[in-house]
Amino acid sequence: MQTLKLVAVSAGLSSPSSTRLLTDRLLRAARYRLAEQEYAVDVRVVELRDLAVDVAKHFVTGFPSAALQEAIDAVTGADGVIAVTPVFTGSYSGLFKSFFDLMDPAALTGTPVLLGATGGTARHSLVLDHALRPLFAHLRALVVPTAVYAASEDWGTGGGAAPTGFGQEGLPTRITRAGNEFADAVAARPARRAEEDEVIPFEQQLADLRLD
Repeated sequence: MQTLKLVAVSAGLSSPSSTRLLTDRLLRAARYRLAEQEYAVDVRVVELRDLAVDVAKHFVTGFPSAALQEAIDAVTGADGVIAVTPVFTGSYSGLFKSFFDLMDPAALTGTPVLLGATGGTARHSLVLDHALRPLFAHLRALVVPTAVYAASEDWGTGGGAAPTGFGQEGLPTRITRAGNEFADAVAARPARRAEEDEVIPFEQQLADLRLD
């Protein structure tokens, strides 16, 4: 059974936090989908609040602490990444942005990423498209179509329509759909990576040239 590595980055500042709650539910949905496809899943959650001082010191000194470097390596080495931030002043948190600013622009090239955000009101849901997607496009990640925003009132919904109506889906439905899309993208990636990383022996390359 193949094991896939999923890393979730949660930028919530309190404990417990709605950001971590959304992170855990997105992870659960993805793990369930991958289990249906008979994959084993290795999961790690990076809590950025525990690394806030290390992130700040890195900007000053230019050197990451061992804990921060381990977190960065976990994210860049994952088969798939879930990234969830609280919304501050209409955008992602400064800590969330600072953490991803420390990565090489090509570090997440082709990596499936599922985006999530939490806030007090549904009015900030566009943060997913006007802030988060451009950030991960810059990192060349493969962002799945469905991103999930959870406002305070969403946590009381069932699987049907959102409390605001307007034909919107409830939070559990959106989480399930996003988790399925993300899991399918992660499951499809290893085969492509194996093809990209295939090394053709030099002797075989010469033989092919002679045949031509």
